[in-house]
Amino acid sequence: MDRITTERLVLRPFTPQDLDDLHDLHRRPDVTRYLLWDARTRDETAAALATRCRETRLAAEGDNLAIAVQLRATGGLIGEFNLHWLSAELGRAEIGFVQHPDHAGRGYATEAGRQVLRLAFETHGFHRVIGMCNGSNTSSMRLMERLGMRREAYFVQGEMLKGERADLAVYALLAEEWRGARPQVPAPGLPTARG
Repeated sequence: MDRITTERLVLRPFTPQDLDDLHDLHRRPDVTRYLLWDARTRDETAAALATRCRETRLAAEGDNLAIAVQLRATGGLIGEFNLHWLSAELGRAEIGFVQHPDHAGRGYATEAGRQVLRLAFETHGFHRVIGMCNGSNTSSMRLMERLGMRREAYFVQGEMLKGERADLAVYALLAEEWRGARPQVPAPGLPTARG
């Protein structure tokens, strides 16, 4: 993936130099509370980072694109997004995201999320992008709504999370909705999709 620069952020592939910042994010129980994994040790974060460093492009169904989100002003890593190619036949992908709580409430996740959706629809040509989160995770639900995604389902006690029953909220956005909701102006550093 090429670097994407916004007004306040840089979206880019992960590098081994991200270990300290990524561990500061992954070690926190308040961050991992709604995730499938628990707070990580430094070694566990290093293993996760090694995987992220390899996830740099979407070449085939099943691939994941791991995107580091850093502040332009400081160069510090403040979060991450994922774009996972779920189905070639259906043109479906899934976004996921984590943000450091110290940087919440400033619109950074919305700014980054718009670029990830632009990448999904305008660069990779996906037909449908979904996002799922724990039904208690109101911050994630609000983010997906700010990104223009609609809630399609809410499964009461529909999942198991860390040994307990949990609600699951499912959101989605179609390419035609994205085109209707966004002006067709290329983002800095991103080519306009053709065809």
